[in-house]
Amino acid sequence: MAKTKVAVLISGRGSNLQSLLDAAAAPDFPAEITLVVSNRPEAAGLERARKAGVATGVIDHRQYGKGEEGRAAFDAALDKTLRDAGAELVCLAGFMRLLTPGFVEGWRGRMLNIHPSLLPSFKGLDVHRRMIEAGVKIAGCTVHFVSSEMDAGPIVGQAAVPVLPGDNPDTLAARILTEEHKLYPACLALVASGEASLGAGGVVTLDKAAASAASLRNPA
Repeated sequence: MAKTKVAVLISGRGSNLQSLLDAAAAPDFPAEITLVVSNRPEAAGLERARKAGVATGVIDHRQYGKGEEGRAAFDAALDKTLRDAGAELVCLAGFMRLLTPGFVEGWRGRMLNIHPSLLPSFKGLDVHRRMIEAGVKIAGCTVHFVSSEMDAGPIVGQAAVPVLPGDNPDTLAARILTEEHKLYPACLALVASGEASLGAGGVVTLDKAAASAASLRNPA
């Protein structure tokens, strides 16, 4: 059976990209990473892709100007690059750009993102500090389908970790990142294999085996 072609969008070091590359190297993984695109030419994750033998591309958002026209032009260039490469799914892995509603709609049900909190709590940025300041005892990460509202798309899977006494944003982030590296490949596998999909009304449909794999894990 042919593997699902996946493009990964990054802006930085590519830590979650590496977890996807490692998973996709397994013969039985249902997806293959065929393209990595960054909006920043200096992104370290591009070298990770090259070392794995994956094609890379750079679409520098700074060349498209600011405002709505610049965003639309950038997204049009990105959309063309993805479609020309034959991408069937798109994974955002530390991609620090807000995508336009038109772009998101064009990839509806075929674009995933990972966020370092248990959504719908703590959307946006600086989440590790905010969770500690809020006094939460359980943190985690979420993989979800991308919607036009930031960090609000239908959830595919989540993983939880404890917030420990004495945690700071860096220690909590490291603990969550360990789970991100497990969760993202698992959720990509579910979507790439067709075991998880975006159904009517924006509800994620899982078969029984997929539901077990994507369920919220108890903190250690």
